[in-house]
Amino acid sequence: MDFDFQWLLLGLPIVFGLGWVASRFDVRQWQREQRDSPKAYFKGLNFLLNEQHDKAIDAFIEAVQHDPQTTDLHFALGNLFRRRGEYERAVRVHQHLLNRADLPKAERERAQQALAQDFLTAGLFDRAEQAWRALEGTSFDTEARLALLTLQERSRDWAAAVDTAHHLERRGIGSYAARLAHYWCELAQMAELRQASTTADEAIAKAREASPLAARPLVLAGHRAKTQGDSRTAMQLWGQLAVVQPPFFNLVAKAYAETAVACQQQSIAIEHLQTQYSHIASIDLLEALAVVDPRGQAQRLIEHLKQRNSLSAVRSVLGLAQAAPAQASQPLDGTTLALLEGAVSQAAKPLQRYRCAACGFEAQLYFWQCPACLSWDSFPPVRVEEL
Repeated sequence: MDFDFQWLLLGLPIVFGLGWVASRFDVRQWQREQRDSPKAYFKGLNFLLNEQHDKAIDAFIEAVQHDPQTTDLHFALGNLFRRRGEYERAVRVHQHLLNRADLPKAERERAQQALAQDFLTAGLFDRAEQAWRALEGTSFDTEARLALLTLQERSRDWAAAVDTAHHLERRGIGSYAARLAHYWCELAQMAELRQASTTADEAIAKAREASPLAARPLVLAGHRAKTQGDSRTAMQLWGQLAVVQPPFFNLVAKAYAETAVACQQQSIAIEHLQTQYSHIASIDLLEALAVVDPRGQAQRLIEHLKQRNSLSAVRSVLGLAQAAPAQASQPLDGTTLALLEGAVSQAAKPLQRYRCAACGFEAQLYFWQCPACLSWDSFPPVRVEEL
């Protein structure tokens, strides 16, 4: 049967017309979507740049309603909620994204990371930890491990912190030797509270292995030896501390002198303390010298005062004069001396603190980790008046 070309001539205009109508419909729909959604998006962006967060949130909500499949709008909206402190709304936005079955893997991981940040910023540390752990092995693995390490430090889960730090080191993120030494020292102190001596000794040994030049493991090891009555070992450990970390010897100077007296090594201690004092003129070293050589303390304090205006030294001089008024350069009655010593002691208290170099937090006791900003080794081992 022959094909009739007349039908072809009649069909072509009809097909062309239908295609033109369909194309015009698609163009109108596309123009309408582009007119509605981007307009709301750019309006929200403009509000955001002008720090008008409330209006920006309303504009982004409108944009999301026009195009609920656009994940970037959801992330922008969730971040805005978090910045505004509306953590519950931020969590809902990011959980909504995670519940979408059609979400690509990369976007799902991004939503999980945003959800973890929501929980962390809101202070829900247990839920934040679960959210970060869900990111292990993903493209956010390093960020998740770092966040987990911070959470473990906050919760004082030192054993878990050790594992996380080792993992980060194996990944080549950096050296965590100093932190690992602190973690093992914390575990050693916890073991001491439980009277688990063997566990404490093992933890200190691991701390020294992690960071051989760290000060804290030597300080703790010396104190443990002193507590166990092994004064010679304590002196040896603290002598090593004076070599590898001289400024931190101030923290154990008095205990060092007491161990020297206990094992009758006063002459060695005097020589060592005087050598240390020649390098670092500290009132802690003078107080240690008073333990092993009390007779020369008054002259040492006077010489120290010639070099430094130290209220702590003034207090010590007044204390000596009150204990033995006949040795004072000028006769002072006991009542006056007591008043002077009390006034100077009160004035010296704010200066007898340790101050965090990172945030300025001050404390009477020395902290290896700042309680305020959680920085490690941020406290110089000298008091405020000697900075």
